[in-house]
Amino acid sequence: MGQCLYQSLNARRRGSLIMASFDDFPSVRGILQEKSSLAKKSRFGVGGPAEILFIPEDMDDLQLFLDDISPKFPITILGAMSNVLIRSGGISGVVIMLDNWFKKIFVEDEILEVGAAVSCSELSTIAIDSDLGGFEFLMGLPGSIGGALKMNAGCYGSEIFNVLVEFEAIAKNGQIKWFKANELNFCYRYSGIPDDLIITRAWFRGIPNVDYIISKKTSEILKKRLDSQPLDKKSCGSTFKNPEGKKAWELIHAAGCRGMKVGGAVVSEKHCNFIINTGNATPEDIENLGLKVIDRVRQTSGVTLDWEIIRIGHSIQI
Repeated sequence: MGQCLYQSLNARRRGSLIMASFDDFPSVRGILQEKSSLAKKSRFGVGGPAEILFIPEDMDDLQLFLDDISPKFPITILGAMSNVLIRSGGISGVVIMLDNWFKKIFVEDEILEVGAAVSCSELSTIAIDSDLGGFEFLMGLPGSIGGALKMNAGCYGSEIFNVLVEFEAIAKNGQIKWFKANELNFCYRYSGIPDDLIITRAWFRGIPNVDYIISKKTSEILKKRLDSQPLDKKSCGSTFKNPEGKKAWELIHAAGCRGMKVGGAVVSEKHCNFIINTGNATPEDIENLGLKVIDRVRQTSGVTLDWEIIRIGHSIQI
């Protein structure tokens, strides 16, 4: 979620430009940590640290922090990190992650008010309990609602844009803004949401009185996902976007990349658009394997795959 704004690798060679200390930051009620590990928060289980990690207590805490922080500090927004690869050198500046206060869901009639840190699967479950259709595809989808909106997550013919009414976001200067769904240019794996916004809440409209059993359709989608994807492995889901009119996994399979390895990273045998950390992969192993797949697919099909996984931070291989 959000674009990573960090110093150049040349600057990294000279050492951090930030040199931040807690004296430089506004007082907060949430969590503020130096050199905080992000690896355990990543679906890959790898990644360098955040120079400064901020987990706000609530919306007021987040707004005051952003309003008071010096603009000299780069800010990176991370959600559930279900489609993010952080390089071994970590992220300079401030990393903001939303937690408990942003995990609330309220339902009134067919409208669901959902915090940005709510998981996609939890929203799907609440929709079942509320007898509202349209959210079945979210079951088993890794990640949180904020990130799902940012990338317009979707599968099996549905996208989150289809049920979105509006969302709330806060700019990196602390200003709160609201956007209607029709004000943005949603398309395949793209939302048009500006990179300087932190999504905080969203409102969705479910479909009442559907002509199918919601729980049954949701279970069928989850089973299909479990049968076809290595969800029990350390992975960030689909590595590459589907090129127009094509399937990324078909191109990868045709290029002979299934089972390809670099270090501890391997292209999944079960679904070859997934890269898996077998247990000892480094972020660089994963990224280099992805680059190797791109090169092989380009050679065999003439198609250049586009990353769906967001790669951020500093590489230690300079």
